[in-house]
Amino acid sequence: MPVAVVANPKGGVGKTTLATNLAGYFAAQDHAVMLGDTDRQQSSREWLALRPATARPIRTWEISADHIAKPPKGTTHVVLDTPAGLHGWRLADLIKLAGHVIVPLQPSMFDILATQAFLRKLADEKPVRHGEAKVGVVGMRVDMRTRAAEQLQRFVQGLQIPILGYLRDTQNYVQLAAHGLTLWDVAPSRVARDVEQWRGILDWLGERAEQASPVPATA
Repeated sequence: MPVAVVANPKGGVGKTTLATNLAGYFAAQDHAVMLGDTDRQQSSREWLALRPATARPIRTWEISADHIAKPPKGTTHVVLDTPAGLHGWRLADLIKLAGHVIVPLQPSMFDILATQAFLRKLADEKPVRHGEAKVGVVGMRVDMRTRAAEQLQRFVQGLQIPILGYLRDTQNYVQLAAHGLTLWDVAPSRVARDVEQWRGILDWLGERAEQASPVPATA
C-alpha cells in the first residue's frame, strides 16, 4: 500500500498540517486511509478526535493485544506524521516503510539550516539511494512577497530534490484543523486557492489533484 511519511527534525514547520490534509485528500477520494501518529505529542491523534462523524473516515493505528500498532484491516493508504528530532534508527525504520517522504520547510534561516542537514541524512538512507523512497520538499506558510520567501526559493533551487510547491500562510488551515477538518471537507469555492497549491504535491504522489464533493460538515 502507498505510504507517505511527513518528516523534518525541526519542530513547528507544519508537519501535522501536511499530514492531516494529505490524509483528508485520500479520504475524499474514497480510499481507506490511516493517519499514523509517531509523535509523542500525538497531534494527529488529537486532531482525529475532533473530526466530525459526518466527514469522510480517517482511521488510526489498531493496537493489538500484545501492544503492537498496525494499520486497520482493509487500509489502502497510509500517512505517517513524525516527531521533531527524528534521527538514527527511528528515522531509518520509517524510511524503510515509505514510498514517499515529504519534507515541510518554513522560510526562516534556522529552518533552512536544520532541513539542509536532514536532507543530507535522508540522501544517505538506503531506500532513498536505491530509489525505493522518493523525497520532496514543500514550502510552508510562505508569503511570496517577502524577502524570507526569496531566501527560501534560492535555497530550494539549489537542491537536487523536487520542490513540490509552496503553501501560503492562511487561516484556512488553522480554522479547519480546530474542527478536525481539511481542505477537502468543505466547499471548493471556500478553499480554491489553497487546493490549487496542492496540485504539485498530489501529482508527485501519483494522485490526480481533484476536489471531491465535500461531505457536509460544519467548521
